Formats: sequence, C-alpha cells, structure tokens
Amino acid sequence: MSGGARLAVCATAATLMASGSLLPLVDPATWFLQAIILLVLQSGAGALARRVPLARPLTVAVQALVSLLLLTLVFAREQAPAGIVPGPDVFRRFGLLLEAGGNDVSQYMIPAPLSDGIRLMLVGGVLVIGLAVDALAVTFRMAAPAGLPLLALYSVAAGLSDGGAGWLWFLLAAAGYLLLLLAEGRDRLSQWGRVFGGAARAPGRVSGGLESNGGALAPVRTGRRIGAVALGIALVVPLALPALDGGLLDGSGGAGGDGSGGGGTISAVNPLVALQDSLNQPEDREVLSYRTNAETTDEMYLRIVSLDQFDGTTWKTTVRRIQDVPSPLENPQGLRPDVRRTEIQTNIAAADSYAQNWLPMPFPASQVEIDGRWRYEPVGRALVGDRGQTTRGAQYKVKSLVVEPTAEQLAAAPEPPDDLRREFTKVPDSLPQLVADRARQVTKGAGNPYEQAVKLQDYFASDGGFTYNTQVRAGSGPSAIERFLKQKEGFCVHFSFAMASMARTLGIPARVAVGFTPGTAQGDGSMSVGLRDAHAWPELYFEGVGWTRFEPTPSRGTVPDYTRADVPSGDTDDPDTPEPSTSSEPSTAPSASDTCPPDQKKQGGCASIAPAIATGSGGDGPPVAMIVGVSLAALLVLALPLLPLLWRTRARAVRLGSGGRTPADAAARTLAAWLEVTDTAWDHGIAPDESQTPRKAAARIVRAGQLTSGPAEAVHRLAAAVEQVLYAPHPQPAAGLAEDVRRVQDGLNASVGRLTRLRVTLAPRSAARVVWAVSDRWAAFGERWRDRAAKRWSVLARKLPRRAGQEG
Repeated sequence: MSGGARLAVCATAATLMASGSLLPLVDPATWFLQAIILLVLQSGAGALARRVPLARPLTVAVQALVSLLLLTLVFAREQAPAGIVPGPDVFRRFGLLLEAGGNDVSQYMIPAPLSDGIRLMLVGGVLVIGLAVDALAVTFRMAAPAGLPLLALYSVAAGLSDGGAGWLWFLLAAAGYLLLLLAEGRDRLSQWGRVFGGAARAPGRVSGGLESNGGALAPVRTGRRIGAVALGIALVVPLALPALDGGLLDGSGGAGGDGSGGGGTISAVNPLVALQDSLNQPEDREVLSYRTNAETTDEMYLRIVSLDQFDGTTWKTTVRRIQDVPSPLENPQGLRPDVRRTEIQTNIAAADSYAQNWLPMPFPASQVEIDGRWRYEPVGRALVGDRGQTTRGAQYKVKSLVVEPTAEQLAAAPEPPDDLRREFTKVPDSLPQLVADRARQVTKGAGNPYEQAVKLQDYFASDGGFTYNTQVRAGSGPSAIERFLKQKEGFCVHFSFAMASMARTLGIPARVAVGFTPGTAQGDGSMSVGLRDAHAWPELYFEGVGWTRFEPTPSRGTVPDYTRADVPSGDTDDPDTPEPSTSSEPSTAPSASDTCPPDQKKQGGCASIAPAIATGSGGDGPPVAMIVGVSLAALLVLALPLLPLLWRTRARAVRLGSGGRTPADAAARTLAAWLEVTDTAWDHGIAPDESQTPRKAAARIVRAGQLTSGPAEAVHRLAAAVEQVLYAPHPQPAAGLAEDVRRVQDGLNASVGRLTRLRVTLAPRSAARVVWAVSDRWAAFGERWRDRAAKRWSVLARKLPRRAGQEG
C-alpha cells in the first residue's frame, strides 16, 4: 500500500473513531453502518481523484460532489431525477429533513429515536467532517490541523451526552488522531529514502549518517512515545485540576463539604442557584401577592416549573413543545373521577420588580386568565412567556384543583403507563449504589409504592437526623447526592433531589417542582409571597391520582394530609378582588433570561427551559466562576493553533525594532535582521545551514527561493552587513535593515502559492526555535540543580568525618 493510500485509510479510520462518540445520542445505532459505507465511498473518490491526478481544490470538489450524490441517493432519491441527480426538490427535501431533525432533537431526550431528520444530521455531519479531515491530512498533507474537525465532532457529542463513558470515546478519538499523525510522519520519512538511524552504532563502526538497519523505525517509535505521553497528560492533568463545578447538588468545596467523592463536572441550572440566593437574602422582598377562596392556604404552593430530567450532569426540564393556552386546560394526567377534588380560584398579582418568563400558579391549574403573550407546556402544566413576555406587574386569575386523595387510593394505585414510567424513573448509570441501597433500606417493609414514598418523606423530614441549612452550597450530580446522604445537611434543593432520585431507583416516577411556599397572611386577607418563600419539592406519580406533592424538607412548607392522619379539608367561598403588590422598592436582582433559541421562538416550538425563581442576585445563568473557567478553556483551545503565528509575529517585531545607538547595539540589530531572514526562508521551506558563510547562505536563499533582482539584492546587502559585523575591525552600522528584510519576505511570498503562504503564516517552521529554547532552559535548569546538589553533598561529606572524630 502506498503512503498516500495508507494516509487516506488512517484519515477515514480517525473520522470513524471520533464519530463513535455520537453513538450514545441515538437509539438504534444503525445509522453508523450507513455512515461507514458512505464515508468509505467518499474517501475512495478522493483516492481516485488524487491518482488521476487532479488539482487539489478539484479533488476536494469531486469528493464534495460524490458526497452530495450519495446523500441524495439515500435520503432524497424520490425527489431526484434518475434517483441520484440533485435538484431544487432535493435541496428542499434536505431542508425539511433538517428542520424536522432539529425539532426532534429539541423534543426528545438522549437517546433520541432515529428519525429520518436526525439520521441525515448524523450521517451528513460525519461526511462533512470526513471530507475536512481527508482534505487536510491527505490532499493537502497537513495532518496536524485535521485534528480540529475531529475535535469539533467529539466536542458536540461530549456536550450532549451524559458523560457516562466519555473517557472511552475520548480515547478512541485521540487514538484515531495519533494514528493519523503517525501515518503522515511515516509517509514523510519514506520520501527521504533511508532516514537517520536512532540506534547506537557498534564500537569502531564508521557511519556516514544514513543508517538502514532499523533506523526508519526510530522516528516512529519516538512519535509513538510522544503521542503516548501527550495522551497520558491529557487524561491525568484534568484529575489534578479543580473541576468547573456549580451544579445543583454538588457540595464539594462548599460549607459542610469534605471534598470527597468526585463525579465529574456539574453544570448549574438557573432556578435552583437563584433559589439559594433568594433564601439567603438579608431582606425578604415581596414578589407576589394573592387572594384565594380556599379556606386554608396550607396547600397553596405556587408552582413554576418541574425539573424532570436527571442525566448525571444536571437536573433540568426536558425539552418539549409548547402550544397556545387552552381554556380550560385539559384534565390532569392520571386523575380519576372518583378522587375527591375541589376547584378554587386564586387572584394573583406580581410585583413590578419580579420579572421572569414562567408563571407561578397553584397546581394543577384548570383555567388561567392573563393578558399578554403566554404559551402552554402540557406535560408540566406550566405557562411560559413568548417573545419576551414576563411576569412583571402581571395580574391574573387561576382556577385550580385541590386534589385530596385518600391513603387507600394511593396505596391501591395501579402501575403507571409504560412510557411515563420509562421516562420518569430513568437514573444515570453513574448514580452511586449508595442511593439505591439507602432507598431500599429506608423503605424496608413497605407494601406498595405509596408506603415507600411516605417512608422516604419521613426519613428526610423527621426520622433520619437531617438538618436544614441554606448555607450549604447548591449543587448537582450523583456524587453530591451521595455526600448529602452522608452529611445529612442541606436545604430544599438537596432534600427534593435526593428523594426524587431515591424514588426513581425504586421504580416510582418522580420529578422536582420549583416555586414558592404559600407565603404569609396579611391583615387585609391577602397572602404575601417573598424571596425567602422560594422552594423546591418532589412530585411522585400515582396512577389514578396523578402527580402528587411530597414534603421531605424539615421546617419548610407543610406535610400533605394524605401522608399522615386524615385532616378535614376546608370549604371555599367567593374570592375577593386581588390587590396588586405595592412593592416599589427597586430590586437588585436580575430577571430570568429567555434562553429559548430565536428560530424556535418564531416557529412557536420553544422548549421548556428552567426559569429563575426569584429576583435574588446571581440567579440568572451559571456561576461566574464557571463562565470564566469555560471561557478561558475555550480561548485556550482556540489560541493553541495560533501560538506559532503569535510567537512569529512577536519575534519579527523584536528583531526589527529600533534598539539602541551604540556600536554593540548596531551589531545586535544586524545579526537579528539576518536571523529574521534565515527564519523567513526556513518558513518557506529553505532550512538553515549553520555551516555556510553568510554570503553562501544568501546565494542559497536566492537560488532556492527563486528571488527576483530586488529581493536578491536585499539578501546580499544583509549578508554583507553580517560579514562586516563579524569580521571587520571597526564595523559600521548598516541602514535600511528592516526594509531589506521585508523585501526578502515579499519576494519569498511571491514565489510560492496561496496555500503555502497560508501555511507559512499559521504554521511557521521556525517556531521550532521555541521548543529548542525551552529544551535549553530545561537543561540549564537541571544543570544548575545538579551543581547545587553536588556542592551541598560535598559540604556535607566534609563535615561528616569531622563529626565522627569528635564523637569518637
């Protein structure tokens, strides 16, 4: 197999190895076999085009055309003439499929079903990345930059998956990239014929510097070692660095945390970060006021949204479709007619300082009357503002049901529907075994899911020795739940998330609701809800009753009547007209941001996105530390490929600077200008030769660089100035050094093609001097330490005999 063919095979293999990271995102994974076949055909088209041979841009164009034909054959053959020729109908079909795929991605959680739209996105994406890798590594023989599209492919998959086996996909992607680099290195070495041997020569053997026995393997072995060391550093260094932590239940580094555990990087979810800030506000500002015709307000939890997806990284709302607000709302899911319920009406007024795009309401609401642009999310039974609509100053009426099931009805609840149970009992594979073991231990002896739920609630609220503390850092993630169960200290976020997770391990559908507790009664008969009433609680599903509230947080809210001895429920009367909040004091807290993508907003298909709970500061978005850390990491990734360019630009500016005016300074400027010329020639493929005199080196640069008269004369003038500095008794400073250097650079650029100039700019070969400088400094550093250690040892050695003689 020729070097080019071997490189093409390695490029295809590297793309497929990186594409493996997409496998956990979709079920089934049959798309991958299709991607393999199409990618091999695409690579084969490139190999044939290079064998003709065609110009490099034409080779890439041929591969792109073949890829388009293949995608047309697979996804749009009914719209294409002859089943393969792309036309307007084909591109219209692609647009519809991509739009449908985007909607499917926003609707389903991972792993998503393999629809035609998602299949086109996956297969087409792999072909695009494969084309980029093949073009860079094989057609243009630049394997190193080919790692960027591979990194982009892996990053997309890593950002969407739950990270359960992320290390495995990283190893595969990294191994594919190293394989590509090694193949390119072997191909380059093969073009030299025999290469410099790396093995030690036998004593007495005379060598001309070109060894044939095993020498060709030495650079490859070196490359393998470098690759292994780099890969090892990439895996080990992050373990020693602080995680970008800030999720929902991660207490590492926070108050009361022991720092143990681990469990990966956890990202924040807005409502619960804001919730803790709200609970710790020094002043309890009013955000809502309401009047209700319910006789008791103990059950008047104002629910905003539910967090129903726990993927091992965050607790968040599942991405779902929204629709126009129906009137009335449909019946609550799973609620049977024989379960007692009472409809009440509540008139609510939001403060002018409280602005977020989700509407606090009693649950389950049956009808909502509100002005403005509001949409309805049916699974969570929540209202979300559209096109910037917020709760600021809103006044609205909500009819809702007070559902009063009996313990017998809950205990006799049948199995929930299969699709609901699958979705709401899902836990990540990384969830520590302690969570499920503790759930079984706490619920031992329970005869049904209802009794298990009550035992879990009582364990957290009273029997387990837990304490309520709002200063414990909010966080998320499996290891954080494990720490909370061990430390037994936290606030409502910890209690609700832990109980929901434990309920799911028992097979009970569970989610977490976020909102406000009933608030404080006022003298005029209204209720006032403040920042410190922000709360989170678990909701468990029982067929026949529906989503049912539980209260595991000690000293917060009220324990539902159906989890204790029966308590009579109150009657209702006519509601009074609500009085709007008179809170005019400015709030220092930000409103929740609308994070719905603009294109989905226009189409009315926005997904549920968790809101900020209250107007407490810091509640909108991830923590500042996470934003700064992620931004720095992204800048580092983007800056790495530009480091050679930045170093080269800086070196050129220093070398051609003005400097001093003494003869020594003039000599230094002349030598620096000559070094810049030799490095510029090196960047253009003319390697420096230290054995040649400046005059011979100048002639070599003119000949190899095919310089015209102007740049050639500039090179010879610079060489003459260097010889005068090196050999003349009294060297005279030369004028116009910087201008001559620029003439030489322009001449070399004019003699090469556009792609070569791009490579000279982005990947200058003279940047190797940085590696040499670091190596020299490291060697000098080691030498100094060895000398210092030897001196100390000699001093200690001189003292030891003296002390021994004194002791004798």
